[in-house]
Amino acid sequence: MKPQVIATTLALFSAQAAAHTIFQELYVNGVSAGHLKGIRHPTFNGPITDVTSNDVITIINVPAGATITHEWHHSLKGPEPSNPMILLVPAIWVLLWAKKVYLAKVPDATQESVTGLKWFKIAEDGKASAVIPKCIPSGNYFLRAEIVALHGASTYPGAQFYMGCAQINVTGGGNASPATVSFPGTYSGTDPGITVNIYYPPLTNYVIPGPRPFTCDAGSSPTTPATPNPSTTSRPTSTTAAPTTSAPPTSGTVPKYGQCGGIGWTGATQCVTGSTCKVINEYYYQCT
Repeated sequence: MKPQVIATTLALFSAQAAAHTIFQELYVNGVSAGHLKGIRHPTFNGPITDVTSNDVITIINVPAGATITHEWHHSLKGPEPSNPMILLVPAIWVLLWAKKVYLAKVPDATQESVTGLKWFKIAEDGKASAVIPKCIPSGNYFLRAEIVALHGASTYPGAQFYMGCAQINVTGGGNASPATVSFPGTYSGTDPGITVNIYYPPLTNYVIPGPRPFTCDAGSSPTTPATPNPSTTSRPTSTTAAPTTSAPPTSGTVPKYGQCGGIGWTGATQCVTGSTCKVINEYYYQCT
């Protein structure tokens, strides 16, 4: 995976409500299926931090081999000036985040039950797009898009999991049989990619939670992830400039889910009415 690092300070985090987000639109080869169409979305944008919870479980026609792109926003209102898109270069993922995409074959993607499903990973490169493998069988699938925010991951539970599920129908597929994993059960709170200090010492490698992605050439991934996962990548040296409109508040109050303190913090420390400043770790305090 290529961890995404945005070249800015923790200040940007408070201005963008600390990465709370909802998957709400799927694109197939660049064409939107429509806002909230075929998406099993939550009603709020809060994270899951317990990786053993059943909440880590989550019909759009998609040709095998197509590129799918998942779009995220802070609320279900969809794209509008007050609800910026979190896609490809998301302003709010200030420090480090990981995006992953899983598929689970199902008899009917409109079925109510989502427990006991068998998932295989198809992408983990940190981008908001993934390619549906050409060799998987045609039929209905749940597509699970997942983001892990690591700003509070120095202790467990601290990493924040955001996930959503799209109902898709793959056409023109093959006959491969990917190895699968289950949720809960795939992740552990002791995984080095889930409990990790991204502040100090400087993070040079990130161990990706879960199995390796399935590819048609490589065959199925192992049913359980290696420990540690052998696939690690260096923090990229390229950076993305922060938007000029995202400076931290130096006075006044901090909105809910914004940063309110921590080592090196120079912004406001007073939370809005109804929120209190909670210590997530020594570098990051958050209004909750």
